[in-house]
Amino acid sequence: MSTDDTGRPGASTPAAGGGTVGIKQVAAHAGVSPGTVSNVLNRPERVAAATRARVEQAIVELGFVRNGSASTLRAGHSSTIGLMVLDLANPFFTDVARGVEDVASERGYAVILSSSGESDEREQRNLRVLAEQRVRGVLLTPVGDEGGNADRLRDRGVPVVLLDHPTPRANQCSVAVDDVAGGELAVTHLLDDGARTLGFVTGPPGLRQCADRRRGALRALRAACLGRDVLREVSVGAMNARAGQEAARRLLESGAPLPEAIFCANDLLALGVLRVLLQAGVKVPTDVALIGYDDIEFSAAAAVPLSSVRQPTYQLGRIATELLLEECDESGGHAHQQVMFQPELVVRESSRAAADDRESNSA
Repeated sequence: MSTDDTGRPGASTPAAGGGTVGIKQVAAHAGVSPGTVSNVLNRPERVAAATRARVEQAIVELGFVRNGSASTLRAGHSSTIGLMVLDLANPFFTDVARGVEDVASERGYAVILSSSGESDEREQRNLRVLAEQRVRGVLLTPVGDEGGNADRLRDRGVPVVLLDHPTPRANQCSVAVDDVAGGELAVTHLLDDGARTLGFVTGPPGLRQCADRRRGALRALRAACLGRDVLREVSVGAMNARAGQEAARRLLESGAPLPEAIFCANDLLALGVLRVLLQAGVKVPTDVALIGYDDIEFSAAAAVPLSSVRQPTYQLGRIATELLLEECDESGGHAHQQVMFQPELVVRESSRAAADDRESNSA
C-alpha cells in the first residue's frame, strides 16, 4: 500500500526494487520520527536547521516526492501563495516579486505569479483561479479600490495582504509607498531647478498610484504658490514605454510650446517620452527636464540617465510576504499592520543641469 507524506494511504514515490518511498522510509533513513519529516515538509521553520538538513538530504537520496494533492485536500490549503500584480512586464513588479519569492522560499512556500493587466475583470478571474487552487494566501496589487475582489477572497478564508496599495482598514494588512509624497518630491525638484511650466504624463486615472502621484504634484504647486494652469496633463491608457511615446507625440503635435519640465507617473512612461523627444531634436534637460518614478534598473542606463523617485521594491515584497505568512500561521497572535515606506528622490542628468542650462541660454 502506498502512503502519503504523513504516513497515511494516498501518495507514494516509486523506489528502487519496485517498492515505494513514503514518509516512514525517509524518517528511518534520516534517523528521525515521521512527525519530524512532516514538519520539515509542512512547517520547516519549526525544525532545527541541522535536523532539517538531514531530512532534506534523505528526501534527495531516496527520491521521495510528496503528494501535494492529498496534503492540500486534508489541510484545505496548499503550500503556495498567490501574487497578483498589475503588469508583469513592468520591472518594478519584477523586483517586488524577488522579495516575495525569497521570503516564501525561506518559509517553504512556492509562489504562483499572476497579472491583472490593469483589468478588473481579469483580476477577478485570476483571483478566482487562485482560490480554486487553494493557495494559502494572496498578495494583491488591486486595479482600483481594494473593495470587492479582496473581500470575496477573505470571505472564503483566504488571507489577503495589499501590496503597493495602502488601506485605511484596521483589519487589513497593507504595504505601500507614500505616492503623494513621491509626486511632491518630483515636482518640487523640477520647480527648484527653475521650471515654471510643467507636464504630467500619467496612466489610467483609475489607478491609485497615478491619482496619488498627481495629488502630490498639485501639492507641490500649491506650496510654490502656483496654480494648476501651469501643469499640462497627458493621460494615456497604459503605464509602459509605448504609451509614453504616444504622450510625447501628443505634446509635440499640440502646437503649444513644450513645458520646461515633465514629470511621468513611472519610469517606463518617462523612457518612452525621452525617446521621442530625442528623436525630435529636443535636448534633455536643456530644453525640457524630465523625471520618472520607480527608479527601475534601466533608468540609470538610459540615453540620458533618468532622474526618478525611488521605491524600495525588494523590501515591499519581503515585508508584504512576511505579513501574509504571519497571518496564515494558525497559531494566532497576528496583528494587522499598515506599513508605509517613504520614497527617495534620485537626481540624474535628465533634470540635474536644467536650471543652469536655461540660465546660460538666456544670458
